[in-house]
Amino acid sequence: MWAEGESEGLQTLGIVVVVCSSLKLLHYLGLIDLSDDIAWCYYQYQRDKIEDELEMTMVCHRPEGLEQLEAQTNFTKRELQVLYRGFKNECPSGVVNEETFKQIYAQFFPHGDASMYAHYLFHAFDTTQTGSVKFEDFVTALSILLRGTVHEKLRWTFNLYDINKDGYINKEEMMDIVKAIYDMMGKYTYPVLKEDTPRQHVDIFFQKMDKNKDGIVTLDEFLESCQEDDNIMRSLQLFQNVM
Repeated sequence: MWAEGESEGLQTLGIVVVVCSSLKLLHYLGLIDLSDDIAWCYYQYQRDKIEDELEMTMVCHRPEGLEQLEAQTNFTKRELQVLYRGFKNECPSGVVNEETFKQIYAQFFPHGDASMYAHYLFHAFDTTQTGSVKFEDFVTALSILLRGTVHEKLRWTFNLYDINKDGYINKEEMMDIVKAIYDMMGKYTYPVLKEDTPRQHVDIFFQKMDKNKDGIVTLDEFLESCQEDDNIMRSLQLFQNVM
């Protein structure tokens, strides 16, 4: 069994990498405001916490199918061992359902309501739409977020924002994502959030991304716009060397 700090290291890696990466990217996309001192300090604290806790993680365990996962991801054998042992420690059944996913987020963001963002994120991890996330799903997503190419990271992010999976991002979907982020952060965004702030941020996003002004953002438009922005490109490298 892992020590307390070791299991927290996996939970922090799996959750904060996605959340902090999303927060920073959404900030540069104009969708949320991280200028507030409390929100920014919270973001920096969680980012720094990842590296501190992963330093405590030492595991000697070889899961079945390790070689296949090593070939399919950008992780080494040792890194996969760390991730697998932690995943089994957090999820003894070997799978995570949406309710468990939401419970983990609720503990991690006690000052807000993380249920909707956890819902969207769960479905981004559950690529086969089976209603559960296996270790293979988990580690594949982390491989993209931590070690993937720019295109892979942006495609994964686009898929997260494309809630109904029709290949486009519309304003309603983007509004739902922004509201879910603000609800999750809770007091770390309020009271700086004004009633019309989410709509303003969504409008800025579409001004930047919707190249042909047809009211939707395609994957090609998203990729092109993101790669034209140096800040966004830097944000994608935040956790490149976290493990």
